Amino acid sequence: MLKIKILKPIDNLCDYTFNFCWNDSKLQPEDVIPSQEGTSFTYADLVAELKAGIDVHIDGNVGKRLAYSMGTDLKHLGGTGETEKAGEIFVEGDIGSEAGMGMTGGNLYVKGNITEPFGNILEVTSDVEGYRKFRSITDILSNGPGKDTLKGNSLVEGILKLNDGILRGTIGARCNWQGTIVVEGDVYNGTGVLMQQGTITINGNAGMNTGSHLNGGTIVVHGDVGEFSGAYMKNGKLLFTSAKGYVGAGMTGGAIYSKKKANTSPPAAKARMEKADIEFIRKTMETGRVESMLYNKYEAEKEKEKFEAVHMRDGSIVMRKI
Repeated sequence: MLKIKILKPIDNLCDYTFNFCWNDSKLQPEDVIPSQEGTSFTYADLVAELKAGIDVHIDGNVGKRLAYSMGTDLKHLGGTGETEKAGEIFVEGDIGSEAGMGMTGGNLYVKGNITEPFGNILEVTSDVEGYRKFRSITDILSNGPGKDTLKGNSLVEGILKLNDGILRGTIGARCNWQGTIVVEGDVYNGTGVLMQQGTITINGNAGMNTGSHLNGGTIVVHGDVGEFSGAYMKNGKLLFTSAKGYVGAGMTGGAIYSKKKANTSPPAAKARMEKADIEFIRKTMETGRVESMLYNKYEAEKEKEKFEAVHMRDGSIVMRKI
C-alpha cells in the first residue's frame, strides 16, 4: 500500500487522465503532489500503483476529480481504451466534487463525505469497518454486485434504478451491458460517454456532453440536454426534448432525435424521419404517431463532392471533381 499524507485538499489525485495534460499542460504526470508531509510522490506514482493493483491510502481531505477514469487503459495515453483492474483508494477525510468521473474499475473507501456531483459511482455496503465504500456503475453492471448491496438504489432483472437523489456525471461511462439504467431526476455532464450498448433513461434534465463519443446503445432524456451533446458520436441513438447549445459536433454515425429543433455543428445535419424512427420515438417517449412524426432527426451529413472550374481553350468551362 502506498501511503501519502496531504495537509490541504489537492485536486486530480489518482486521475488517470492527468487532468487532460495532453491538451493544456495544466498538470504533468511527473509533477510532485504539493502539500505532502514526509513524502515526495508524483501524480504518476499514485496512478502507477493503482494500475498495478496496489492500494493507495490518503491521509487528509481530497480535492476535486479524485480517481478520474480510474480503471481504464486510456487511448489518449497509448492504451487500448479498454477497462482494466485497479487497486483501491482509501481516504481518511472528505472528498471533493466529481469523484469517480468516468471511473470503470477499482473501489473508493472514504471515512468522510463526498461533495456532489458524484461521478460514475454508487455507494454499496462496506466491507471495511469505519469506511464508506463506492464502486463504479460500469463495474457493477459488467461484473455484478457480488456480495455488495446497493445503498439507496436497486438492481433487479437487468434494470438499475438510481433514485437516491444524488447528482451524478458520466453515468454508464464505457458501459458494454445490455440492461437499462433509469435515473429519477437530473444528471450532471457526460452521461453515457463512450457507451457501447445498453439503455440509459433520464427522467429529468442532462448536462453537457450527453452521449459524447457514444458508440452504441440508447440514451433517452425526457428533458433538456446541455452543450456538445452527441459530439463525436460513432453509433447508437440519443433522444431528448430540447438542447441548450449545439449538438452533433464531429459525429460520424448514429442518430440524434429532438422534439424541438436543435442547432447542429458540422457534420451533423437534419435527416429524413423514417418509419422505424417514428416507431422508436412512439415506443420510447410514449407519444402518439402524429406527435412522434414532429420530432427532428439529425445524422452525420456525408461530405459533398467538391468541384473546381476549369477554363478550356475554346472558352468553355468544365467542372472537374477535386
